[in-house]
Formats: sequence, C-alpha cells, structure tokens
Amino acid sequence: MKKPGIVLTRFEKLLWLFSVLVVTGTFAVFQSGDMLSLTASLIGVTALIFVAKGHALGQVLTIVFAVFYGIISWAFRYYGEMITYLGMTAPMAVVALVQWLRHPYGGSSEVAVRRLCAGQWLLLMILCAATTAGFYFILRWMGNAALLVSTVSVTTSFLASALTALRSPYYALAYAANDLVLIILWVMAAITDISGVPMAACFAMFFLNDMYGFVNWRRMARRQGT
Repeated sequence: MKKPGIVLTRFEKLLWLFSVLVVTGTFAVFQSGDMLSLTASLIGVTALIFVAKGHALGQVLTIVFAVFYGIISWAFRYYGEMITYLGMTAPMAVVALVQWLRHPYGGSSEVAVRRLCAGQWLLLMILCAATTAGFYFILRWMGNAALLVSTVSVTTSFLASALTALRSPYYALAYAANDLVLIILWVMAAITDISGVPMAACFAMFFLNDMYGFVNWRRMARRQGT
C-alpha cells in the first residue's frame, strides 16, 4: 500500500479497508462460494483507490477487474455488461494507462488533469449517443436480461471510460452513475439468485470510492492549476 510514488492518506487507507471489509463480509454473510466474484470485487475496490489518486496502477487493476467481471456477467446472462467490460472498458483502460503514463504531472506518479473544451464535450456526447443506440439493438437481438437497465449501463460506462482516458475529473461522476445502475441490476438478479447481493454491495462500495475520486481529482486540478 505504500511504495515510492504511491502514498495513501489515512482516510484513503480507511476507505480501502472499509470497502474490503464490507465486500468480504457480505460474501461471508450470504455464504457465497463464488471466489471469482469475491476476487473481482476486491481487485475493483483496490483499483478505485489508485484511480482516485491519479496513479496508473489503478488502470492496470481496472483491466484485470474488467476481465473478471465480464466472465461473471456472462454467467448471469448480462451480455451487455460482458460486452461492455470486455469490449470497451478493458480496451479503454489500456488507452487510459498509456495516456496516464505519457502525461504525468511534473514528473511525479500523479497524472496531469485535463480540462475539456466545449467541442470535445460535444463530440463525446455524440459518440456516447451512437454507442448507446448501437448497443441497444445488439443487446435486444441477443436477448439480454434487463435490457433497458443494461443499455443505460453501457451509456454510463462509455462516458466514464472515455473521460478516464481523457484525464477529466468528471470520469468519477460518470462511474458513480454507472455504479448506481449496476446496484439496481444486481439487486434485480438477487431476487432470483441470492449470490447477486454481494455484487450489489460491491458496487455500493464502488460508488463511495468514485465519489471520493471526484473530490480528490478536483483537489488535484486546483493544485495543478488546471
């Protein structure tokens, strides 16, 4: 948790520990033997702490989480989640990793925060709308469970992934919105399969971490004069 260039504050350590305890405790209470989901959840909450710090290690862990989560989503017939994480989130995390490594702030391990112009926001919204429309028809053809919720998840995931690669603080708000969608999605799954509860708890912890990420990135932007 503490290496040269990776120093967590006391609050960040407590947030990470709280997230790990909630995730692990939920799996224990509901007697879920799904070690893949537990492993993915623990990787995910750890990734978010480092993403919130603007450290490239967070993107490495995000790639690993995306692969695990894609496999889990396949098992629940959430094909939208599977396609989104394996076909979009993971590749975009690779792009983000390259961008973050190429744009450090002042030679430190912290990424340089970027302010987007109006034209970039407009182009991003157009791409987001096109992606959403395309995925809706693909998922409907595939017979995806919870079609509308999954489509909204695609929208928020695309926006979050793109903003992360663009080094914008607003990536965290997009991911927080995606977390809320995924909480709903896994609560729906839990109605018929109790193993969905731990995943809902996982994304509740993701939401807390992403909200902290937005606060910290705004702090980083002020410090960097962005």
